[in-house]
Amino acid sequence: MSLITMKSKLSSKNLARAALKLIPLILFLSSCTSSTAPTFLKENISKAVKDICKKEYQLDIVTKLAGRTFWVYLPLENIIIKSDKPEKYIERFLVEDKKNWFNQRILEISYSVKPVPETEKQQEMTLDKSVNTKIFNVLQVIRRVFFSMDNREETKSPIFFCIVTADIANGFELTQVFYYMDLKKLSYGFISQTEYQHRIVQDTGVSAQIIGDREGEHLVYRDITLDEFLADQIQGRIRMKFQKPEVGKNADIDREVLKIVSLTLNTYAFKNFNLVEMTNLVTGAKTILNRAAVCAGPKE
Repeated sequence: MSLITMKSKLSSKNLARAALKLIPLILFLSSCTSSTAPTFLKENISKAVKDICKKEYQLDIVTKLAGRTFWVYLPLENIIIKSDKPEKYIERFLVEDKKNWFNQRILEISYSVKPVPETEKQQEMTLDKSVNTKIFNVLQVIRRVFFSMDNREETKSPIFFCIVTADIANGFELTQVFYYMDLKKLSYGFISQTEYQHRIVQDTGVSAQIIGDREGEHLVYRDITLDEFLADQIQGRIRMKFQKPEVGKNADIDREVLKIVSLTLNTYAFKNFNLVEMTNLVTGAKTILNRAAVCAGPKE
């Protein structure tokens, strides 16, 4: 499948829906146990993860540590296939991804969610099952190494890890960002698998630069901030709520988005903001709330 063919068959929405099929296997991590004695140092984790992936799973990966973000680049080929049994789903809303960001202690949320006639559709393309296994194996290694480190705040250990799974034959990639404490809470049963799924920041992309890139040279390995992670997680939660969908066709869209914003910021006890500006790009309605109102959430 060429890059041009892939672009014609997979819209951004379909890429995201195909990538979501990866999540259930990742969630099996919760059944694992972990070591309590620190055996890895921060300076050695890049080499450790790379060596273990190669030795135990025959996976050639690229690892980089940028500040407190640990990156793994996993180059594969032909990761998207046509499903033998296309998955059926209900479409109630047309959702367009819109970027959220913090601007001088103001969280700006834009969303385009438009109710449409309820229709049953099929997801024709999916991730190859072997991709699930490979990413699961990488996660197992990361978990083993991270849970065997000294993760005290003063050590400045990684708090985010990002796995980029690239189809270097066709120019498609899946990027997933995980928060260390979310993984730990899942492992010890403090959060559910469904909630953990909602906390993973996931994005997809198509680019000619990915083709043939075994070393991840097209990537910018940078330190991800908590502000950025939360803004992107809110975007992902909006996408999941209305694309799965998790609400009925008569749902109050503005109210549901506010619930997402409030839940996300409260979950991480995030207080480093003064205002939230919510803009409904379909209706043009704008809502501005202070921190107290956002933390309280919508009134019942």
